[in-house]
Amino acid sequence: MKHLLLSIAATSALLLAGCGQGADKTAEAPAATEKAAAAGGQVAPAFQLANANGEQVSLADFRGKTVVLEWTNEDCPYVKKHYSGAMQALQKEAVGDGVVWLTIISSAPGEQGFVEGDRAKNWGQRFNAGFTHLLLDPTGATGKAYGAKTTPDMRVIDGEGRIIYAGGIDDKPTNKVEDLAGAKNFVRAALDDQAAGRPVATAFAQPYGCSIKYADGAVAAPKKG
Repeated sequence: MKHLLLSIAATSALLLAGCGQGADKTAEAPAATEKAAAAGGQVAPAFQLANANGEQVSLADFRGKTVVLEWTNEDCPYVKKHYSGAMQALQKEAVGDGVVWLTIISSAPGEQGFVEGDRAKNWGQRFNAGFTHLLLDPTGATGKAYGAKTTPDMRVIDGEGRIIYAGGIDDKPTNKVEDLAGAKNFVRAALDDQAAGRPVATAFAQPYGCSIKYADGAVAAPKKG
């Protein structure tokens, strides 16, 4: 049994490490103990990051508003699946309803998904994205503070600064575009519940996708205020 468990763990690690190769297999984050930065009313860690234009953006800037955090990596096949149109549509729908959508890149410099300069400035245009800001987290401190493991990895934060949803974007953990049809989008469901004044029915779902390539020694972001 011990050897079997070690084999399963090794296989899971390989799936995450290799998802940048375009494999069709599901890549999932290590399971449920990572709920520490998940949902259930936990206070969202404070952060301040530069956006693609070099302007400083703080979570505190949006107090009183619902905020979505989306970790992304343009080279990840799981991200490419959602950016075939579904992610952009959800971003624009949410922002149109008054939600603040913050897309975060926590890849370390030189690693898969890292962008800077004009590539960062043009990111939204290149992908026809509808987010409020693209934020750059090259030290990985903010991603670590939220326990973000994969791309995509999602958080929904209410107007009081509490995390009300954390984890995977939907219930179809593959990189196949055709699997978007019929998938339950947990972020859209959480936003609908929040807007209707209902408790969020699904507050956590196992994230899936490519592992975030954090900088060595990345630590949690310091709290600001």
